[in-house]
Amino acid sequence: MTSSAKSTWLVPTLLIILTAVPVVAGAVRVAELTGGAEVTPENARFVAAPVPVLLHIVGATLFCVLGAFQFVPGLRRRKPGWHRIAGRVLVPAGLVAALSGLWMTLFYPQPPGDGELLTGFRLLFGSAMAVCIVLGFVAVRRRNFARHRGWMIRGYAIAQGAGTQALTHLPWMLVLGTPGETARALLVALGWVINLAVAEWIIRRRPTRASRSAGGVSRPARRRPARPSRSSPEPASCRTSPPTSSVPSR
Repeated sequence: MTSSAKSTWLVPTLLIILTAVPVVAGAVRVAELTGGAEVTPENARFVAAPVPVLLHIVGATLFCVLGAFQFVPGLRRRKPGWHRIAGRVLVPAGLVAALSGLWMTLFYPQPPGDGELLTGFRLLFGSAMAVCIVLGFVAVRRRNFARHRGWMIRGYAIAQGAGTQALTHLPWMLVLGTPGETARALLVALGWVINLAVAEWIIRRRPTRASRSAGGVSRPARRRPARPSRSSPEPASCRTSPPTSSVPSR
């Protein structure tokens, strides 16, 4: 594999690695709910209403794993149909993940250690994820590919929050132990903020020309104004001899 090919696949590889922690945790939860695991205080709310959490796990897994491959420019150029087909899966999967997450935040009993601050953060960023995906869908329907790209990257960044939140919690737990209610809420929010900051950097550093050309949109060529010919006749008022005709030559 050449160095350019390695760099092309670096971003999706890192994104899939970042997704690994929540995907594994989600798989364990699915096995627990479908395998008749013992009901505990930690999982009682999920056992009582398993559909929302199952929808959330499936939607988030599809959105994060499949979405990682949308960051491969060569794949979009070689197989433009892939990007469109994947997008038709990603938009509903992302909305299912966001809306089911909001439902769980509002209607599941609040587990110990979460608190109102964390609930507020979850409602804020979950709503923002849904809005970003909807705006991205509206933009692509209007063939505004640069705006579509920006909103979908922001929505994807929020969806990847669980992976980054594992990284923000790790140093705190190694040094200070289990975070308290406020510290936990701030560490969770920090994961989303970091992801959105990286997303904005990606959106602003890459030119939008590639996005327009990938979507088949190109700017019309500008026409330069025609220069007057040097051999054009002088105006009649500048001639020393009277014109031979009453109609000026062109």
